[in-house]
Amino acid sequence: MTRSEFDDIRAFLADETTQAGDLLSIARMLLDDLEQSRMREAILRTHYLRLLTSARATVAAEAVHAPDPMAFLKHELAEHGQLPQDDETVQRVLADARTAAALLACLEESPQRPRRRAVPLRRCVGTGRTLPR
Repeated sequence: MTRSEFDDIRAFLADETTQAGDLLSIARMLLDDLEQSRMREAILRTHYLRLLTSARATVAAEAVHAPDPMAFLKHELAEHGQLPQDDETVQRVLADARTAAALLACLEESPQRPRRRAVPLRRCVGTGRTLPR
């Protein structure tokens, strides 16, 4: 759910003419969104855990001089269609990794300045939801 949608809901809740039935439909909608978010989080955690486990197994296999220490990681990447197949893809992946490393280095070098907010900004982007009336 976007910030704009949250702002719309807050405004709807603050409106004194809002009916109880309308509030109930918003509550149901929010519960559905929460359930979907929790499912997405569980799936992402599972993917992360599988990737972390395969990375640890790869390092352990390398430590004991296994014949193919990258097998665990290759298998996990291949299962999700993320294993680079051709030279062009390999070069793009390496370029992305170098760019990500450079961006992280820049973020670590420059301290973040505190954001100044004199007046809170309200942005309404898109019309993803309609509130009952």
